[in-house]
Amino acid sequence: MTSLPTQAPTRGADPAGPRVWLTMTVEVALSVMAAARAAHLVVCDEDGLRVGLVTRARLTAVRDGAGYTDRVRLSDLTEGHGPFVLSR
Repeated sequence: MTSLPTQAPTRGADPAGPRVWLTMTVEVALSVMAAARAAHLVVCDEDGLRVGLVTRARLTAVRDGAGYTDRVRLSDLTEGHGPFVLSR
């Protein structure tokens, strides 16, 4: 399992919530979200910088979609398809 930074550098305001990496799979992100009892996750890039947020609704919609496989990663989600908000 990927270790999460306790405090990552950010761009702009830092929303509260568990941090995950862009390379994490949707299924693992949903597990992290469930364990943390969080409504959203703060998504960080390979440098630990916040690049956006993803909600449980968005992850669930992706998982329930026809094209879903267990290899879909957060980096595969695009901002034009729901509440994955990029801050760059």
